[in-house]
Amino acid sequence: MRYYVTADIHGFYTPLITALTKAGFFADSAPHKLVILGDLFDRGKEALKLQAFLSALLDQDKVILVRGNHEDLFEELVTIDTGLPYRHHVDNGTYDTALQLTDFDPHLAPTLHDDFAEAARNTVFYQKIIPAMLDYFETEHHIFVHGWIPCIQERNGYSSIGDWRNASADLWEKARWINGMAAFRYAYEDDKTIICGHWHTSFGHSTIDHAGSQFGPDANFRPFYGTGIIALDACTAVSGFVNCIVVEN
Repeated sequence: MRYYVTADIHGFYTPLITALTKAGFFADSAPHKLVILGDLFDRGKEALKLQAFLSALLDQDKVILVRGNHEDLFEELVTIDTGLPYRHHVDNGTYDTALQLTDFDPHLAPTLHDDFAEAARNTVFYQKIIPAMLDYFETEHHIFVHGWIPCIQERNGYSSIGDWRNASADLWEKARWINGMAAFRYAYEDDKTIICGHWHTSFGHSTIDHAGSQFGPDANFRPFYGTGIIALDACTAVSGFVNCIVVEN
């Protein structure tokens, strides 16, 4: 099986299609699947197109979806907070995604917040896509996660936990917020490469490889490679592109 791996699409459907076309996803006649490492929405304005695309791929069994922290934010907004956004829902784009997917009048949503939340819970994203998402996906040589595998954050880094695959839901939720490029030297899986998203790859190029800045004109948002790690978040809202690598299994 050949896997085309991306992360942190954040509602940028057009850059995703450009990356997949360039990588050969649509022209590939061999068995292959798309793997997306979480954070499907919450930045770009093409949520409806992306939702339809992912729904079709699920129907064709052509996609593997790993859950990200932004999926947690969406579920929090439409269930616990019943459509009334906290500041982090607005700042992270979650509220705007719910508006895009429901086509709810933004002037009425704050008043009719229960109806707004119900409409968001009835979207394909909530009903079909989120339930299909995994905490992680694993092959013989690779582990695919959003932030990182569950581990313990300490003052000077991170430490591994025993059976991270069967970690609690709480630990998996925390792991989706971890910067893998800050954790990979402390918590890792022997003989496997962990492929992650969540944190802009310019962090690794800048702070680990000492090449360029994180967000300046010399920032490098291409995939970051290290021992046991490949990081993919291209920070599309800034870079304008989506990273896509091809992994053979």
